Amino acid sequence: MADPIRIAIVGVGKIARDQHLPAIAADPRFELVALVSRSHVHVDGVPTFDTLDTLLAEGPSIDAVALCTPPQVRYDLAHQALAGGLHVFLEKPPGATVSEVAALQAEADKAGRTLFASWHSRFAAGVARAEEWLADKAITGVTITWREDVRVWHPGQHWIWEAGGLGVFDPGINALSIATQILPWHFFLTEAVLERPANCASPIAARIQFRSGGGVPVSADFDFRQTGPQSWDIDVETDAGPLRLSEGGAVLVLDGEEMRAPDREYPGLYARFAELVAAGRSEADVRPLQLVADAFLRGEIHTVEEFHD
Repeated sequence: MADPIRIAIVGVGKIARDQHLPAIAADPRFELVALVSRSHVHVDGVPTFDTLDTLLAEGPSIDAVALCTPPQVRYDLAHQALAGGLHVFLEKPPGATVSEVAALQAEADKAGRTLFASWHSRFAAGVARAEEWLADKAITGVTITWREDVRVWHPGQHWIWEAGGLGVFDPGINALSIATQILPWHFFLTEAVLERPANCASPIAARIQFRSGGGVPVSADFDFRQTGPQSWDIDVETDAGPLRLSEGGAVLVLDGEEMRAPDREYPGLYARFAELVAAGRSEADVRPLQLVADAFLRGEIHTVEEFHD
């Protein structure tokens, strides 16, 4: 077996603690050798550094970094890592803009290193089967409902309301990552209404209409104000009957039969990253981020009451 990939996590917030650390610990293809955290998060036996600069200058030898910081600061970190000869795993969204991800892809190609724009929801249990089933079906309509309580899932994360933080598109982009994976054609935005709190730079809700080149409608309803049960559903109408992905893609319903499997999203991401590193390839699909950018470009902005978490 090849030596494990020595990896450092940069930005040890909720997603890193809940998902990245357990996935790395469970995969023998990786060895966690360092953390970069200004909040001084610690893992037994793993050194923590205040900055990536300090890690690269004073820390142990590493092969890769997983960047789990807010997207607004991710380009400079990824650029520095690639320039230092490291492979780069980008937490979603891969950047604050589409163009910076394209620039990083060019830098990774030049450096001969792997750039992986990770879309964890594509690795939800029902997604691959849904993609396979839809491949030869005539699709007549798609409805996406992605509504959750921001106070539960993003407590105190003020960066999400700043420019580049995406607001409700931070979870909404998960739905778009699934839709761009399972639908057998491209689709594009035709109209959008974004509701933005008066004290925020990013929207708290969005209603969007897309369509395929063949005219198939795709609608999306994103909202950060959901209370009670959360809604992470994609419904697809076809000539062979309906398909539903629910619970963020974890549950697939076909012909009235519910198929459920254990969560393997982040283990799947790290398995894919290891494969890409071994093959000397990158994977940086920006279609979900492009659709979000289109919503900001073309969407109507409606100001709503201030939000306070």
